Amino acid sequence: MALAKITQIAGRGVYVPGNDIDTDRIIPARFMKCVTFDGLGEFLFYDVRKNADGTDRAHPLNEARFKGATVLLSGANFGCGSSREHAPQAIQKYGFRAVVAENFAEIFFGNCTTLGMPCATASRADIAKIAAAIEKNPQIEVVVDVAQQEIRFGDQSVKAEVRAAARDALVNGRWDAIGELLDGMTAMKAKAQGLPYLAA
Repeated sequence: MALAKITQIAGRGVYVPGNDIDTDRIIPARFMKCVTFDGLGEFLFYDVRKNADGTDRAHPLNEARFKGATVLLSGANFGCGSSREHAPQAIQKYGFRAVVAENFAEIFFGNCTTLGMPCATASRADIAKIAAAIEKNPQIEVVVDVAQQEIRFGDQSVKAEVRAAARDALVNGRWDAIGELLDGMTAMKAKAQGLPYLAA
């Protein structure tokens, strides 16, 4: 089955402020004792969302008005720290489909791309505009347009950037190398049968 071509992501947004939000804050290490990534979403930002007894702390993701948001906005150097792929997995399993920040840690960015989850960069001022619009109306639709490299919200739009290689992979459905390999299995087997050094 061919991979989906991801040209844009549309949905409601939520702003989680802060710079240098590292992967341990995104998904604390003690929740990484799992065989699969299923269920990681409930532990997203756990230590800043929950008290020691498990009750909610003040955090945007705990606010009912932002429930169901699919676009996550934040600050600079998002996803820094360890290279754990559990961090983007937790974000996606929570329900987010795109992340917008001033910039991203390299490995985190790559791990998001291979999940088909675009990471778009925008200026601090423009992210503030989007956050203000969401604060005023949490139901406003936020469109992360990967192909056109812009973010639209209400009657406003701002420039955004998705790195060229990632943008090409997303919009052309080539964002998962393993998926591409599996899709080409029949062609690979046919090619292998025609190679004299493999015919035995």
